[in-house]
Amino acid sequence: MNALIVIPTYNEAENITRLVPAVFEALPRQDFSVLVVDDGSPDGTGDLVAGMIETKFPERLHILRREGKGGLASAYITGFRWGLERGFDAFLEMDADFSHKPEYLPEMFAKIAEYDVVIGSRNVPGGGVENWSLLRKLISRGGSLYARTLLRCPIADLTGGFNMWRKSALEAIDLDSIISRGYSFQVEMKYRAYRHGCRIVEFPILFPDRKAGTSKMSGAIFREALRNIWRLRALKFPEN
Repeated sequence: MNALIVIPTYNEAENITRLVPAVFEALPRQDFSVLVVDDGSPDGTGDLVAGMIETKFPERLHILRREGKGGLASAYITGFRWGLERGFDAFLEMDADFSHKPEYLPEMFAKIAEYDVVIGSRNVPGGGVENWSLLRKLISRGGSLYARTLLRCPIADLTGGFNMWRKSALEAIDLDSIISRGYSFQVEMKYRAYRHGCRIVEFPILFPDRKAGTSKMSGAIFREALRNIWRLRALKFPEN
């Protein structure tokens, strides 16, 4: 499969010049490209990526520059559409802050050959988080449990963002129908895939806290995501 790794960025200058080379080093294969979707980072993230395109990865690294912060959901959807228009067969979501370890990429690429959706899961045996406070662990686990219970969806890590999708899964989900604009986007994508009968697998990952840069998560964003679960519950799907 010809795959596209989509990395949204906003003020990730401290990470991006290390992450992109680490991705290419972790995957010594030729059947993928990387797309950075940068939301006008004031710290020059976009310029750093442009520099790497010019000097290091001219064929397989790309950048989409957007004006201002459009949000995580919008960044991923924009990246997916960019790849669909260019004939990519699979799409991988990845954070820029090393919370999603490049060392897991080979396993994700291997599993997407068998499944429609591959989830790097913190909540299955062998998975977990590193350097998180007890409160943050409870919020994360509680959020996934809350969504899983209300939606009657068996996926253990509904809120996680380290996921890979076949083109056919994105077509089944229908990107035009996505209603989430924030972090509930991850829940909605997986829930729609589950309801459309996609073959889904979770495998364990360790999720460390970022070492550089600033987290974009806030209490308001988290509360908005929890409210959106009720909107997702009201969605109607055809019977499989």
